[in-house]
Amino acid sequence: LDYKLEKRYWCHSGNRIAVRFCYEYRSKDDGKWYRAHGNENWEFDELGYMTRREASINDVGPISSEERIIAVEAPPKTQDTVKWY
Repeated sequence: LDYKLEKRYWCHSGNRIAVRFCYEYRSKDDGKWYRAHGNENWEFDELGYMTRREASINDVGPISSEERIIAVEAPPKTQDTVKWY
């Protein structure tokens, strides 16, 4: 499976946290690369269980290998080197 996911802490308050994410994957059906990126908001109860999850996801693709920003075979890039949408 050619898939790479990066999530980054955005902010938190009380029992809520927000993260930004970006993932890229190669489709098994057509062999092309795709990307999705967006935001997730999570809310937890007093025991730490997630009670709510909302996500806004933007799909991009197909993309060329040169357009990829997350290399599956390379170590994670720093925030300064990755173009986040």
